[in-house]
Amino acid sequence: MRAEPPPAPRNPAASAANAGGSGGSGGPGESRGDEHMTLATYFGERERVAGHLLADRLLDLYGEHKIRGSILLRGVQGFGSHHRLRTDRLLTLSEDLPVLALAVDTRERIEALLPQVAALQRRGLTTVGRVRVVSAGMATGGGMPAGERSPATDWCHTTPIARPPDPAGSEAVKLTIHLGRRERVDGQPAFAAVCELLHAAGVAGASTLLGVDGTRAGRRERARFFAANSTVPMMILAVGSTQLIEAVLPRLHAMLHDPLVTLQRVRVCKRDGQLIEAPHETTDTDAQGRAVWQKLTIVTSEAARHDGRAVHLELIRRLRAAGAAGATSLRGVWGFHGAHAPHGDRLLSLRRHVPVLSILVDTPERVAQLFGIVDELTAERGLVTSETVRAGPSIVTASRGCSSVG
Repeated sequence: MRAEPPPAPRNPAASAANAGGSGGSGGPGESRGDEHMTLATYFGERERVAGHLLADRLLDLYGEHKIRGSILLRGVQGFGSHHRLRTDRLLTLSEDLPVLALAVDTRERIEALLPQVAALQRRGLTTVGRVRVVSAGMATGGGMPAGERSPATDWCHTTPIARPPDPAGSEAVKLTIHLGRRERVDGQPAFAAVCELLHAAGVAGASTLLGVDGTRAGRRERARFFAANSTVPMMILAVGSTQLIEAVLPRLHAMLHDPLVTLQRVRVCKRDGQLIEAPHETTDTDAQGRAVWQKLTIVTSEAARHDGRAVHLELIRRLRAAGAAGATSLRGVWGFHGAHAPHGDRLLSLRRHVPVLSILVDTPERVAQLFGIVDELTAERGLVTSETVRAGPSIVTASRGCSSVG
């Protein structure tokens, strides 16, 4: 028998306002046990600990602790505190690409993991941030029985979503959906059905990232050769207004089988070349004296160019030359932006029309200085968001007190 979900707030997307930022207690009436956190670990693919790959040891740890959801993402380019470039464009540099491991669970479980992660990770960057996990009961808000599912066609094509236009304001919600690589909805890949739904709802854009390892509902799921890999996790990231995200939540839970869905407050800094607002202004530490950093996520197409060079490549080059603590680019496999229909690679196309997410993490002061580079390179297109994260204990201190992938 399925356990009855806890009482739901009337507006789960709005409650994400208590889910962003750098940690601390929740909102009024919210117990510490209700809080969830995301743990992000950036490091090099060939990083080893006690003769084993760090990526394997981390995912083993998450599997042993039955972490609710985790995913290992392989980057295409990046650098860290030592400013050594890692890229898949050159054979000699593609053997040690940047990787990002993400884990989601309750605050207590994530904080209990931090000392063990720190013991494994000799260099690199670990950050934690608050998120809101949205269950089926919370998403329906009483309008649909929890657990009831409908075909994708009912929700993507024949049922319009009544909602106001997506406002152009800076405060928004980041929606993250964890699902299985081979999961299907009414005969089509689930990630494609979700992107169709988000596009029809008017969400500004979404990107699908393919994982190579992870945990789902506490169970380790690793990609293997000569295997279907149907349950290996993948992740969809989307950013939109509270109203639009709230409208789409019940439909997501209706069409997917037990997805892990999280919400997090972000600031939209730029959209389609328009500067909306600068990144968050914040202090370097929180009320407990813990380091607070800024995270910028820059979403572009792999086909986007600036002065004849791919935007994401030029972005990494300039950030590295400017002395940024570290940055990582992740290539998506499917997605959309604006009015363009969801799509992936185009057959026989010379340019890959897939989303690329470039992530910069540094101190608030440094991000403010580096934002000019991001602003210039996204003068015509792209989505730039800002959020605050708390630095974890496994950061290797560099000359100015910050570090990232080595």
